[in-house]
Amino acid sequence: MSGVLLFDLDGTLLDIDHLHYEAWRQQVARLGVALDPQRYRTQVMGFPNETILADLVPALSREEGAALVEAKEVLFRSLATDLVPAEGLLDFLGWVDNTGARYGVVTNAPRPNAEQELAGIGLAERFATVVIGDELAHAKPHPLPYLVGLERLGGSAAHSVAFEDSISGIRAAVAAGLAVVGLTTGLPAERLLQEGAGLAIPHFDDPRLRPFVAACLEGVPA
Repeated sequence: MSGVLLFDLDGTLLDIDHLHYEAWRQQVARLGVALDPQRYRTQVMGFPNETILADLVPALSREEGAALVEAKEVLFRSLATDLVPAEGLLDFLGWVDNTGARYGVVTNAPRPNAEQELAGIGLAERFATVVIGDELAHAKPHPLPYLVGLERLGGSAAHSVAFEDSISGIRAAVAAGLAVVGLTTGLPAERLLQEGAGLAIPHFDDPRLRPFVAACLEGVPA
C-alpha cells in the first residue's frame, strides 16, 4: 500500500461549475424554481442528482426527475466545449509523476461528462482510474467513491490526498480517511477548512501545495 492522489473533476481539475450552474438554473426555472449562485454552491455543487432533485424539485416523480437530469446534462455538455485545465495543474501533475505516486479521478459527474471534460483538457489518458459515483452503490458525500479509488490504485488513506472544491466532496474524502486539499473555485477557504480540508488553495501553483502533498505521501501530518 502506498500514497495516491485522488482528484474531483468539476471545479477541481477545471473551473467549470459556472456551466453546471447555468444548466441547472435553466432547467429548474422552467418549473418555477429560482436557483441563485449561493444556493447552487451549498445545495447542488458536488452532490448526487438524487439529492439535488429532492432539494430543488421534490414534487417530481422519479421519471420526471430522470428526464430533467438528462436534459440538464445534455445542455451542460453543449456548453462545455472550450475547456482548459485548472491553473498550474499540468505542472503539478508533472511534479507528481516525479514522486512516483499514482493518481485518479473521483467524481459524481456522469461518465459522458467526465470523458468529455478530460478529453477537452487533454488528460483523458493521464489518470490511472476514473471513479464515477453514480456507478456505485453510493455517491459522494458517502466515502465509498474514495474508498473505491484507493482500492483501485492500491493506496493507503493515511498516505493519500484528495483534491476537492465542494462540501459533499470534502465530507466524502474526510470520511474515507484522506487528507484533503480544497480548491477555492466555488467556496471560500474558511468554509473548505471548516468542512475538514487540511489546506485551501486558489490554484495548483500555490507554493504551499507541494510541501503539503509531499508530507501527506510520507504519512507525516501536514
